[in-house]
Amino acid sequence: MKTKKLEVFLWSIAFPGFGQLLNHHYLKGFFFIVLEIIINLYSNFNTAILLSFKGETQKAVDVVDYQWLMFYPCLYMFAIWDAYKHSDSDVPSFSFLPFAFSAYTVTTGLMFSSDFTVMGTLLGPIWLPILSLIPGVIVGLLIRQLLLKIIQRGQRGSM
Repeated sequence: MKTKKLEVFLWSIAFPGFGQLLNHHYLKGFFFIVLEIIINLYSNFNTAILLSFKGETQKAVDVVDYQWLMFYPCLYMFAIWDAYKHSDSDVPSFSFLPFAFSAYTVTTGLMFSSDFTVMGTLLGPIWLPILSLIPGVIVGLLIRQLLLKIIQRGQRGSM
């Protein structure tokens, strides 16, 4: 990953919209920042993060407004993808797939987070979605590799 892409990628992870600002897409960056703040406030996301990190997972479940928080994974992953994509002109084919599949799996993890337990431990609205990111990235990367191989074979076959 090039330095500019890495910088934009990491700032986007820190806060949606920051990567767009680094890419000089100010209107889009401002839009993502405003959406982040609105969803964060109405979903009580920061409170849930705080409670989860303190080990008070059931309180985090109780405080979250899932109707608002359900918007967050797709916004978050799209903002990261958008900033990454526009950080320079060299965007690998199908590189959006890990971002898109992560949005799907994190959203699914969020849907089940209020009652999903592992060995009797409730993971809640922060830890289960975070852990759900892993299969999304893996599936996205595997599908990307598969598509690239299929295309490569098709190009060799047409020569």
